[in-house]
Amino acid sequence: MKDKFQQYIQTLQDTITSKLEAVDGAARFKEDIWQRPEGGGGRTRVIENGHVFEKGGVNISAVHGKLPESMQTLFNVGEADFFACGLSLVLHPKNPMVPTVHANWRYFEMYPDKVSGEASTLGARGLSWFGGGQDLTPYYLFEEDAMHFHQICKMACDKHNPDFYPKYKKQCDNYFWNAHRNEARGIGGLFFDYCKVSEDMQMADWYNFVTEVGNSFLEAYVPIVEKRKGLPYTKAQRNWQEIRRGRYVEFNLVHDKGTLFGLKTNGRIESILMSLPPHVQWLYNHHPESGSDEEKLLEILKKPKDWITS
Repeated sequence: MKDKFQQYIQTLQDTITSKLEAVDGAARFKEDIWQRPEGGGGRTRVIENGHVFEKGGVNISAVHGKLPESMQTLFNVGEADFFACGLSLVLHPKNPMVPTVHANWRYFEMYPDKVSGEASTLGARGLSWFGGGQDLTPYYLFEEDAMHFHQICKMACDKHNPDFYPKYKKQCDNYFWNAHRNEARGIGGLFFDYCKVSEDMQMADWYNFVTEVGNSFLEAYVPIVEKRKGLPYTKAQRNWQEIRRGRYVEFNLVHDKGTLFGLKTNGRIESILMSLPPHVQWLYNHHPESGSDEEKLLEILKKPKDWITS
């Protein structure tokens, strides 16, 4: 399974970066191949200063080795080996009318020496699971864009289980929540983790589901970019975008599990932190004007919304 999924993300990276270069029309992705001293490596692709994308990254990695002590505590295991591979992307458009987007699809295997509970029944087979999702972070809210993004997410889920979309939409709303700000990072999408073998789903079934979601990404995001990238904007709207990017940075550095996992497993810092935008502001005690489009966005972020009906 790990070889199969690793091949999938390599192909998906090619597909996504090629399409995004076409959408941008100017900038191209710069590629870095890197190795992790403890085992494995990755292929980082970053785009900067384009017509559409101010900064973005579409990265793949496959790493392995001894599980760090901090992660042993998280997973409630002792000494263990692990393997992890995945594709992670973040795109920060230049135009504040175009939303930032994040996506990640990953596969994990762990081989504990001594474990308790559920893991102990698996013995030498170890543990394996899939995770991932995709979510949208607008600076100005176009409800039809939110509905489109969620509709594509729902279509991908419904091909496998009608319960997946409401379940993983709720998990996304809960996960991408800036608890210290008491607001959502964006308008959500899908988030799933620890997708393991069960009575209903074998690992091959999870592979089919996760790749379905991965394959839906461009259909979910690119039409929004094409519709909004040419809209005019003011300096004040650009300032608002940079203020909201500050909240994005806060989430990634304080709460995001993927960022923390990379930092704690001696991942490549440049690849891990490529998710951070190049221009960002933190203004003291900033509040948008009452009744403004900026305030409208904040009201939506205070309480997750159902964007489509079943």
